[in-house]
Amino acid sequence: MVDKPSSGELLGIPYNFERPSLGRLLSSYWQPDEGMLVEKPFGIGYTLNLASWRSWVVLAVAAGLYWQGKQAANSSDDEASEGDDDGPVEVIVEDD
Repeated sequence: MVDKPSSGELLGIPYNFERPSLGRLLSSYWQPDEGMLVEKPFGIGYTLNLASWRSWVVLAVAAGLYWQGKQAANSSDDEASEGDDDGPVEVIVEDD
């Protein structure tokens, strides 16, 4: 049997399926001399570099959008529950 490579690059996208150690996980998410995106320690693609301030801005914006969505969902649920009336509804249809 031919051994398949467990890490490399396919069409410009990195992949790594080697079992990650704790040290490799920590070092891959914190790379001060790299850009905002770094290769994932396990899996396919890229992840955020937590040593970059830009990554923290992205996380803050994502958290704000998530919070805003939860608030909108809660307010729409409250409005829907106030307007719920299980009583009969009369419908009038006029023929022309």
